[in-house]
Amino acid sequence: MNFENQKLKEFNEYIKFRKVAIIGLGVSNIPLLDYMNEHNGYVTVFDERESSKIPTEILNKINSYRFSSFFGKNCLEHLKGFDIIFRSPSCLPTKPELVAEEQRGAIITSEIEMLMKMCPATIVGVTGSDGKTTTTSLINAILKTAGYKTFLGGNIGTPLFTKLEEMTPEDVVVLELSSFQLMGMDISPHIAVITNITPNHLNIHKDFEEYINAKKNIFRYQNENDILVLNYDNEITRECAKEAKGKVIFFSGKEKLDNGFIVDNKIIKECEDKVRKHILDGNELILRGEHNYENVATAIAATKTLVKLDDAIKAVKEFKPVAHRLEIVREIDGVKWYNDSASTSPTRTLAGLNAFDEDIILIAGGYDKNLDYTPLAKPIVDKVKCLILIGQTSGKIFDCVKAELEKQNKTLDIYMCDNLEDTVKLAKRFAKKGQVVLFSPASASFDMFKNAYDRGDQFKELVNQL
Repeated sequence: MNFENQKLKEFNEYIKFRKVAIIGLGVSNIPLLDYMNEHNGYVTVFDERESSKIPTEILNKINSYRFSSFFGKNCLEHLKGFDIIFRSPSCLPTKPELVAEEQRGAIITSEIEMLMKMCPATIVGVTGSDGKTTTTSLINAILKTAGYKTFLGGNIGTPLFTKLEEMTPEDVVVLELSSFQLMGMDISPHIAVITNITPNHLNIHKDFEEYINAKKNIFRYQNENDILVLNYDNEITRECAKEAKGKVIFFSGKEKLDNGFIVDNKIIKECEDKVRKHILDGNELILRGEHNYENVATAIAATKTLVKLDDAIKAVKEFKPVAHRLEIVREIDGVKWYNDSASTSPTRTLAGLNAFDEDIILIAGGYDKNLDYTPLAKPIVDKVKCLILIGQTSGKIFDCVKAELEKQNKTLDIYMCDNLEDTVKLAKRFAKKGQVVLFSPASASFDMFKNAYDRGDQFKELVNQL
């Protein structure tokens, strides 16, 4: 008997002839245009970009569907009288225009929240300041190896709302969830993972507390049958266990836990009642770096109730690094070049530096998210042989490193560049056989690039031209 999604059927009936607002024409919302047209919603589209900045094919689609539209910086002045509003992740629910509409009676939601509310499958959700994408991808790989039909989405993969009709209760949906997506959400996945919580996106969130509270929504609405996987080494996530309604599983790279999963001298172990069972040697993995061994332990913990351990081990042994995350680009004259463009915070770059025993030529810097770069200074002084800086944060990184050099009475070659091409040329000039060139910005990309992936692609193209 074919499965029929009753919740989706009811939503499709509800949407007919309702006034629907779609805010932001990013990746997650574009499929909603087709969906709402197909189900006869009265749609108005909003985007803070001028219409001249919107891709022509999207404008043509809006016009062919006869949707109303408002573009430009003040477009939300026209957000009045809607039944349901789909916000983009970057349009936070605290915006005054959204608050006013919600108080008037509108439903404020998002593509990802409605997906979760109508999804018949088991949902695994991953959030955190670092390691989200690799952990999410590892979980998906483990489940696929075990024979599940999976749907990978959220911050990565395809927007899944329009895939709801294909999902059944036997499937698993695996979601990477950002603070922007979680903020305002009132539903949590069946299995929730928080890799860690450190200061991030403070250029957008009101403060660190708002960021933390958004992250907590990944488990806030769980029940006693659900599972929460937490990083024991991070004080904020460790404390989250006190608020959990479901079963908590800890992972750690520093402590010998009585229960949970640990990484002990590159060995991944499962701990039960103080008995620690060797699962996997990190040296058997294609992934490298202590942070990635922790990501593997986290993924195995998250899938423990769904798959056999042998399937999990097989999957992680075969898993290759996700693009833009310690991704090997090529080796030139004995020098290995790594693209780590997805490292958009100091903690991520720190994990990248710790993944190598070789001497490092580091290329760093980018858009400023109002983060503190002081914790990165000592590791750079200790591990980096040449530092090449670019972008808005280059001055902040330079000042922190300079202070550490003076403290240790050391010297380090540091260069400032105006563009990515010059950084690659400089790195080629100074790198010696046996060293690593690591492009790990520790900063966002929006000062010079569309996003971190565009930045990484441009880096790889430049390296491949050498």
